[in-house]
Amino acid sequence: MLVSESTMEPAIEDWLCIVRGEFQEVPGLYLTKAQARRLWGLDIATCDALFDALVDQRFLALTPGGQYFRP
Repeated sequence: MLVSESTMEPAIEDWLCIVRGEFQEVPGLYLTKAQARRLWGLDIATCDALFDALVDQRFLALTPGGQYFRP
């Protein structure tokens, strides 16, 4: 896992792999951003960036109720 040397925190690319892996391993997984933040201990900005990128890549889709899922 790539980490920032100054903070030893996973880089955004690592988080993308982690989140993709979770959604691939758990068919039918639906998560809100708030649930994802609690699950992975993410801050708001990181969570927003991750989910926005995954939606842009069409890896995830968003329900009208704010849940993210694999289409």
